[in-house]
Amino acid sequence: MAHIICEPCVGVKDKACVEVCPVECIYEAPAEYDMLYIHPEECIDCGACVPACPVSAIFPEEDVPEQWKSYIDLNYKLAGLK
Repeated sequence: MAHIICEPCVGVKDKACVEVCPVECIYEAPAEYDMLYIHPEECIDCGACVPACPVSAIFPEEDVPEQWKSYIDLNYKLAGLK
């Protein structure tokens, strides 16, 4: 399971998560999405990004809050996997 970036990232894109990711699997989405995303096949589930996010937008896939479940599919789509 990968980590997922959710709605709090939209419009923020702080990139502190990018700086701490040991496998560089966090990317900037196209401008119309205005957020970052995690490539699920590259993510090693280390969790380093979670405390680095200043807006608490990153969750393990299985722990994504109900109101943001659609961001699971969005992360996969942005990674070209859906």
